[in-house]
Amino acid sequence: MSALIITTNYGVEQDELTKPLAALRDAGIDVTVAAVSTDPIQTLVGDKDPGESVSPDTTIAAVDAGSFDLLVVPGGTINADNLRQESTAVDLARAFASGGKTIASICHGPWLLVEAGLAEGKNLTSWASLQTDLRNAGATWTDQELVTDSEGGWTLITSRSPEDLPAFTGAIASTD
Repeated sequence: MSALIITTNYGVEQDELTKPLAALRDAGIDVTVAAVSTDPIQTLVGDKDPGESVSPDTTIAAVDAGSFDLLVVPGGTINADNLRQESTAVDLARAFASGGKTIASICHGPWLLVEAGLAEGKNLTSWASLQTDLRNAGATWTDQELVTDSEGGWTLITSRSPEDLPAFTGAIASTD
């Protein structure tokens, strides 16, 4: 089992990157962190306060979806808004879905699914302010700490916020 976490280099919510990374590694899963560039990733706490700096392993453009089983898309408003504008990230999400692989996304991360055309027909959750965007993209949005949907030939795991991280990390760390 191998996992890929993708992010921009600024604005990802600290715990939505660091806690899934730790949970996956603790479960014995090989994890690669890919960012837009190889510069350090500056995380934020609550979208405003500086958090930890994390060194990416590679760039999003340099990874191949075929090398991974799980894609993790953390939130953070700034990160998610910028990530959905990165064509390499959008294409990567599409490749995971078309390959029948699992995508896990938390908080504002599902904006990438909207941009990639992957939200349609999916049951999911997110930060509450995204619900209109997700519904307009054809998804069914619910206010739950964890939603898993396997319709359409690929699995989607979503959670709402950092408060849901115990359920989210438990679900992704036990993904087959």
